Amino acid sequence: MKNLIKVERARHNLTQGALAEKLGVSRQTIHAIEANKFNPSVILAIKMAKYFKVTVEYLFEIDE
Repeated sequence: MKNLIKVERARHNLTQGALAEKLGVSRQTIHAIEANKFNPSVILAIKMAKYFKVTVEYLFEIDE
């Protein structure tokens, strides 16, 4: 699964730590998601999309 979390963080001028704090997760979780080493829960994916005011489908693309 590909994601645009790093792109959206850059657009909003956020560090991994700052985003993690706003979402109630660890910085390591954000790092792992961005590195495609961890897929977020549905709840976390929705929280991220709402925070960035985009759709979940925009943030996360499932590989065919």
